[in-house]
Amino acid sequence: MERYNEFGAWLKSQVGCKVQKISINAGFTCPNRDGTVGVGGCTYCNNQTFNPSYCQTEKTVTQQLLEGKQFFSRKYPEMKYLAYFQAYTNTYGTLSHLISLYEEALAVDGVIGIVIGTRPDCMPDELLDYLEELNKRAFLIVEYGIESTSDKVLKRINRGHDHQTTLEAVRRTASRGIITGGHVILGLPGTSREEILHEAAVLSEMPLTTLKLHQLQLIKGTKMAEEFFSDASDFHLFSADEYIDLVIDFVERLRPDIVLERFVSQSPASLLAIPGWGLKNYEFVDRVRKRMEERDARQGRLWKVM
Repeated sequence: MERYNEFGAWLKSQVGCKVQKISINAGFTCPNRDGTVGVGGCTYCNNQTFNPSYCQTEKTVTQQLLEGKQFFSRKYPEMKYLAYFQAYTNTYGTLSHLISLYEEALAVDGVIGIVIGTRPDCMPDELLDYLEELNKRAFLIVEYGIESTSDKVLKRINRGHDHQTTLEAVRRTASRGIITGGHVILGLPGTSREEILHEAAVLSEMPLTTLKLHQLQLIKGTKMAEEFFSDASDFHLFSADEYIDLVIDFVERLRPDIVLERFVSQSPASLLAIPGWGLKNYEFVDRVRKRMEERDARQGRLWKVM
């Protein structure tokens, strides 16, 4: 019995073959970094935490993809690939520049689609027009950094947009027939356990196909790390076991058809201001599955239409 809607099986059912995402840093910035809506960026953010070694801005999109393919193809020669525009806001630029980058990625042999990570306040209608057309000839996921459904928390982390903006972006994207994903951080400062679990119900009302859950990590040099060491009174950093039970409680309140891509984020130990759990992703997932079996838990068991 599958206890939750797992991303890998879903993705294979969508594309019909084994695929691997290759991360790309295409040199973007964010509107809350360059002064358009704010400066300094989100208080938790350091993009080094998710850039692999081949993913460097001085390399072209094609170079990054070819190096990524070389890394993965040694083990799986027949693998197909998705170009994952990951770092910063990958829809923040002129339409012509964005199209050129996406089309460059799709021109690389073996790349059958793209995943675009972005912010809810950076999706103009003219870009959606293009993506709607692209979606007819390549596999496409647009993944929004939701982070929190609370305006209080979004303001606290200097996100630069409110939850209504997120709702509108997700609805506009999904209405075009585009697979729409979200990313949320569980345990942001100022949130209680009850508020975190309520977010599952809020997210379930949105037309999301996929969802990533990440625990809060404090990264060296970030504003949030400074806040923690100055006054940690409204922070709660979960132990691994605490977080596993939180994730399960969250998943039980989620709409059962939402596809769960991941539960945790693993930043390099050298970048962490507070040591991590020392668990690899697969080890954490194994623990979640085991605990779900112990609790006889399953996705959507406690889901209710709001």
